[in-house]
Amino acid sequence: RSSVRSVMTAAATEFVSAMTFQALSGTQMFFDNNDSSDTSGMKHIDLARWADVIIIAPASANTIAKLAHGRADNLLTALCLASEAIKCFAPAMNRVMWDDLSTQANCKTLTDKNWAQLGPASGSQACGETGEGRMLEVKDILTSLEQCFKTGALQGLNIIITAGPTYEAIDPVRFIGNRSSGRMGYAIADAAIEAGANVILISGPCHLAAPETLNFIAVESANEMFQAVLSSIDDCHIYISTAAVSDYRVDNIATQKIKKTSQQLTLQLTKNKDIISAVATHKMRPYVVGFAAETENVTDNAKDKLLRKNLDMIVANDVSVTADDQPDIGFNSEYNALHVFYARDNQICGEQQFEIARKSQLAKRLITLISKQFKISQSENEKNTA
Repeated sequence: RSSVRSVMTAAATEFVSAMTFQALSGTQMFFDNNDSSDTSGMKHIDLARWADVIIIAPASANTIAKLAHGRADNLLTALCLASEAIKCFAPAMNRVMWDDLSTQANCKTLTDKNWAQLGPASGSQACGETGEGRMLEVKDILTSLEQCFKTGALQGLNIIITAGPTYEAIDPVRFIGNRSSGRMGYAIADAAIEAGANVILISGPCHLAAPETLNFIAVESANEMFQAVLSSIDDCHIYISTAAVSDYRVDNIATQKIKKTSQQLTLQLTKNKDIISAVATHKMRPYVVGFAAETENVTDNAKDKLLRKNLDMIVANDVSVTADDQPDIGFNSEYNALHVFYARDNQICGEQQFEIARKSQLAKRLITLISKQFKISQSENEKNTA
């Protein structure tokens, strides 16, 4: 059970009076103009020392800007500047204000100072518009707050996860795609968040809800995914590529729907950029985990991909497996079975198998393994550079 004290800015009291808020919340109230509970004249210091965690919800663009630049012109910003507690903020503003480069820069400044950013979500806004900038639901804020107190295996690490299929347009109606549902990637994202990681999920077209507590980037084509990954990779510690990325794209996309005028249709295809190879050779190279969905020679093909692309780990699964007494696994299924190989100095140094289970269960086991191997890799790198 937690003790709560509430601090209201002058702007907040224009929406709800302090007395009303105190009566409804049952918490002790503090704001700039009240001094009834303060005899020391150092109210901001007392509150800063008392708090184990500070959460600002909603956090307006103005308050975020003040905090980012060290302003202390009201009780809230002053106590934040004086506190060593865990600090969280839940942005809430109009979608255009949220997209503004100044707001984005201010949020990055705060997260660089170890503030936890909670949201925002997308949806209807008080101004009548719809889009990103809506404050997270209270239940999601509480879930995120729990994560702030956890010291998981991936605590504080930045992880990029790609998930789902990519679509390569043929014309405005048709596309080249695959059967990936994105379930494995989304499950790994959930498990990584639970382990304390800061997660960017870059997803192709899926019918899945992304967790609100991560940075979600929606893409469609392989080139869009390539650009999204490369623009996010500099601060990444671990890269997990679960996406089923199209190997080829149509050379000339028709501007109008192609009509059925002949028995045959020939499409000229061009090879797409290899995303995981680009990550593995990047100057800011993270720990790189690839996936190999195979229908034959599963282990041989996976090990070849691991070494040929200079990855740290490969997760292989046989998407052709079906049995009367077992659930289907792989694409568009709730279940999977994994065979993991990991390498150091481009030599395979270990493997582990995970029997058929729900993808949510496998994701947690896989994150545990990735965390362990990442730490071993980091330790060896430090020894080599010492």
